Amino acid sequence: MGRDKFARQSLGPSLHSHIKQARVLMVGAGGIGCELLKNLALTGFGNIHIVDLDTIDLSNLNRQFLFRHEHIKKSKSLVAKESAGKFNPHVNIEAHHANIKDPQFNIDWFQSFAIVFNALDNLDARRHVNKMCLAADVPLIESGTTGFNGQVQVIKKGRTECYDCNIKETPKSFPVCTIRSTPSQPIHCIVWAKSYLFTEIFGISEDEAPELDHTESSENAEEIENLRKEAQALKNIRKSMGLEEFPKKVFEKVFKEDIDRLLSMKDMWANRRAPEPLEWEKLTQEALGVGPTVAQQDQSVWTTSENFVVFCDSLRRLSNRLEELRANANVGNAPPVLSFDKDDVDTLDFVAAAANLRSYIFGIETRSKFDIKQMAGNIIPAIATTNAMTAGLCVLQAFKVMKDEYDKAKMIFLARSVDRVISSEPLHPPKPECPVCSVAQTKLEVDTSRATLKDLVENFLKLELGYGEEFSVSTDAGILYDPELDDNLPKKFSEVGIKGDSFITVIDEEDDNPRVNLVLSIAEKPISEGDKVINLPTKLEIPRKPKADVAATNGNGITATNGVQDSLSDGFKRKREAEDLSNEDVQRRKMAKVAEGGPSKVPAPVDDVIVLDDDGSAGHIIIDDD
Repeated sequence: MGRDKFARQSLGPSLHSHIKQARVLMVGAGGIGCELLKNLALTGFGNIHIVDLDTIDLSNLNRQFLFRHEHIKKSKSLVAKESAGKFNPHVNIEAHHANIKDPQFNIDWFQSFAIVFNALDNLDARRHVNKMCLAADVPLIESGTTGFNGQVQVIKKGRTECYDCNIKETPKSFPVCTIRSTPSQPIHCIVWAKSYLFTEIFGISEDEAPELDHTESSENAEEIENLRKEAQALKNIRKSMGLEEFPKKVFEKVFKEDIDRLLSMKDMWANRRAPEPLEWEKLTQEALGVGPTVAQQDQSVWTTSENFVVFCDSLRRLSNRLEELRANANVGNAPPVLSFDKDDVDTLDFVAAAANLRSYIFGIETRSKFDIKQMAGNIIPAIATTNAMTAGLCVLQAFKVMKDEYDKAKMIFLARSVDRVISSEPLHPPKPECPVCSVAQTKLEVDTSRATLKDLVENFLKLELGYGEEFSVSTDAGILYDPELDDNLPKKFSEVGIKGDSFITVIDEEDDNPRVNLVLSIAEKPISEGDKVINLPTKLEIPRKPKADVAATNGNGITATNGVQDSLSDGFKRKREAEDLSNEDVQRRKMAKVAEGGPSKVPAPVDDVIVLDDDGSAGHIIIDDD
């Protein structure tokens, strides 16, 4: 009892006992997660589960204090369990090196927890946990940080806004035509150096790089064809790798010949600054006396001649590495390639120098190697103090949740300000238009081996629940049924990709007084012959959609979602715009139809690139702390 004496005195016997018996889930073991796990263990939470699919990287060590150099490449969740257990050996910690979206983490599993903490680093996973907590009716403490800014949000079904009540910024990808022909920001040149030039020379031609949008629109099609031609030319140049003239061939190809080709398209430069090709001989003379050690000056912005020297030197270093790998490769295996790593000096030097040379050609501001590492590595500087403060606030809010004092819980914001560091506002009720939390939800028992989509549409939705003719049925994979798409009705659930723990969304599309969206979570259950193959275990009432009420709600604070603040304004003001989410229904109808034999594939959203360029100078790729 000696260890618990002061915690018991501070929290009170009732809350302290509740905490010791509580089973809690923490999703994510990165910057916030390490601090949060330490806090949970020291507070005395009795049973903590951690889920994280990531492994420890060198760049994590400056702020994720549960990890050490010897832990690199090991599972974050497993190492975090081992390290945090030393703070309090009386706490039971269970680690799961897995994706929170894996099927074993179903609704029943979520329901076994008293509270869930989100310490995640991407939008898709956050939305998934939000949806699962709503379906399981488990309170969620959502958190995020971006540099000096942070946010903690309490989410409870039916009582507060959920994570999707406010629209989050859609991550951005870059069209090929911008990256290849008309860059205007440093990030465009960095993406070109990292995802195009580096992979074409030292890797496999990467036409599907996630940062590049290869959609063959009329605007993009011609440039994509040029890209293919240039890729073939670079493949031919690769044959001279290891020879003395190799750096010159690469340089003249990408910084002279390709730029001359762009200049020949005179209409392209009628209203914008034309690029200026670089000359090998001229830069060779200017670089006399500049040594490759300039690459060690990572905080300085290199001159053009310094970038030239680093480019040539890193090209030779990487060529020698690749040649050595090829010489030692086993016959018959796939040829070895190099991949970009922000912590690999050779690859970072190459990308930094190549990006800066291209920036110089297009009249774009050049950046230091330190800045380029942040941008090319999809990170911004993570502030350990912000993570620690955010994690502490998560636990303080959890106390209020566990006492069922939601009226005392707050939406809390951190920001670097001359006036205040911490700001808060009361929790807001759910938005009636939210397609995620302002819906009717229930569990549906289904014999998926026998049930067909017709059983769901005709016998259950129409006959039992009273739906009319105008409604649609969809899953995460796409739309399964609407009045104009009835091809799937004869198919069994298994044929259209519906199984246990799947979610089905029914959208009432009647013009007059439609119902709110209905979300059905599927529970597989063998049902005897002669009985209904679809059974609703509990009584269900589906309310009608509220009349549209466009009104803005204002509050104080700063929102950090997906590691990115929704807005920064004077005096911690958070702009809450009234959003009409009815177009969510339209988006569902635009999802790919289910093909024969299973659901069609819908392109995954790009979660790894977000660009802030509010003042024309930022241009950072931002990803929440990993």
